[in-house]
Amino acid sequence: MNSQPTLSLKKVHKSFKQGSQNLEVLRGVDLDIMPGEVVALLGPSGSGKSTLLQIAGLLDRPTKGDIHLDGQKCSKLGDAMRTYLRRDYLGFVYQYHNLLPDFDAMENVMLPQLIAGTNEKTAKEKAQWLLSRLGLERRLKHRPAELSGGEQQRVAIARALANAPKLLLADEPTGNLDPKTAEIVFAELLAIVKETGLSALIATHNFELADRMDRKVTLKDGKLQDMRAASFVSGENFY
Repeated sequence: MNSQPTLSLKKVHKSFKQGSQNLEVLRGVDLDIMPGEVVALLGPSGSGKSTLLQIAGLLDRPTKGDIHLDGQKCSKLGDAMRTYLRRDYLGFVYQYHNLLPDFDAMENVMLPQLIAGTNEKTAKEKAQWLLSRLGLERRLKHRPAELSGGEQQRVAIARALANAPKLLLADEPTGNLDPKTAEIVFAELLAIVKETGLSALIATHNFELADRMDRKVTLKDGKLQDMRAASFVSGENFY
């Protein structure tokens, strides 16, 4: 088994200018995620979970600190290389599906593959397999407006996995769904992540879902703590 982390964050800081104030959101975050490991990212609303995911996904740059993907230092890479890594190494799932409304489910999953240079036949076969694996084999030709919220999110998950990323980053992927649908979609997401062996960092407010992941970390006051090593007061209000 590869002992090198899929994702490694070292002393990551992020601050924003807010008028004359300097708002420090991340204060020296350290995190290693190993191959095949699924990690839940917990924390109060506004604690910086989305900021952390944006930095880990090379969509934003830290104020200081280092990001390594599969051992490659990424903090100072140019835009072209960062785009290449996002396309071929990373998969993203957000709370809102952000599907292309004029394309059907199959086309939404094929498109990132075609952009990456996959031929149309292979892209179609991969899209059909992923969508069928997520229970959408009868909805391949439906556009987003014709799908339920849970079905749209499944298409978004299939799209994120289409280019076989090594790391999946998910920001409240079931936060916009009712509890029953959220449970179904999360179970499908977790099953396919485990089957494919990729690593994942999943931000969630749902402790029940977090308990089913390999490990939980919490972000509070700009710092990240592994919950295995922390003692929490029962009923403490994180949210």
